[in-house]
Amino acid sequence: MPHRAGAIARSRLLLRSATALAVAALGTGLLAGQPASAASHHHATKPVPLEVYSSEGYDALVVHDFEAETGIPVHLETKPLKTLTAEVQSTKSNPHWGVLWVDGPTAMATLDGEHLLVKHLKTTASLNALGLHALPKDKSFVPTGVTFTAALLYSTKAVSLPPTTFAQLLLPQWKGQIAMTTPKQVAATYPFIAGQIAQVGGTKGVAKGEAYFTALKKNGLVVYPTTGQTIQAVSSGKVKAALLQSSVAVGAEHVDPTLGVTYLHTVTVLPSTIAVDAKATKKQRAEGAKFINYVLSASGQNAMQAGTRYDESNYYPVVDNVQPLAGLPSTGAIPSKRITPYVWAKRQAAITAWFVKHITH
Repeated sequence: MPHRAGAIARSRLLLRSATALAVAALGTGLLAGQPASAASHHHATKPVPLEVYSSEGYDALVVHDFEAETGIPVHLETKPLKTLTAEVQSTKSNPHWGVLWVDGPTAMATLDGEHLLVKHLKTTASLNALGLHALPKDKSFVPTGVTFTAALLYSTKAVSLPPTTFAQLLLPQWKGQIAMTTPKQVAATYPFIAGQIAQVGGTKGVAKGEAYFTALKKNGLVVYPTTGQTIQAVSSGKVKAALLQSSVAVGAEHVDPTLGVTYLHTVTVLPSTIAVDAKATKKQRAEGAKFINYVLSASGQNAMQAGTRYDESNYYPVVDNVQPLAGLPSTGAIPSKRITPYVWAKRQAAITAWFVKHITH
């Protein structure tokens, strides 16, 4: 898996480099042979790129194709969700971003609560049931795809009969054999934890939900800092199974034929989401809307599905007439539920701190 992740990273870097070189070459051609005054005028009127903050693995390919189709220049800032949201919050008096594209609705709900997102976004796309269920009432963010958290990635060499419920992970046969990632570093982990707490204790029973993870730790739960380390633990036989975002688990299964994926009863729906800066200019808002509509178009969906076949591209489309990649089970075969983003966003800091203190360590 590490070599695949490295290949993807290199591909994205090469893509950005090629785009930068093309822009530089174009600029050189336009300016060649012009007098200094003309060159200065051209420089002064150079279009300001749309700033896209993203933590999605397929973002570079989508941006490349969007620029080619629309002619709108884009500056892509790719960082982990936690880093991006921190930058958005710390620069809210003088924001540097135009579009934010990340996994998980709780982060967007937090930013919406701070009045940092444009409300009532309009899209030309026809959202399917998955998309409509993930769209907030004020339309401050729009879903772009759906995964599930957490799928169970397991070693087929060590497991002949995988569990079917989360409660079964507390049985002695799984002692010291289950791994997961920390919510402090991996974006998809907190929605999983929130979903389990909601399932066990409801919105008013956080302590009951936390008790489940305490019991899981007593049964030897192993928490790793990164997704790659968690997958490697299963592949190498350190543990028999791991709880991971479904797209990541399916990608790992594609890479390693000794791994399998199953969905316990009940997993949490995890949409990827996109939004526009509330302080953006009229022009930036218009370009942001065009970018969102492109992401949800047939061309944008093709780019998303081609971007990271061994990771985020294994998502379920939220628009009509777009099918998920071959090999993914139907959503009807996955026992799932949704969490209310605005409820669990308010509890994210406290629950994450509790988990890191009592479960990670």
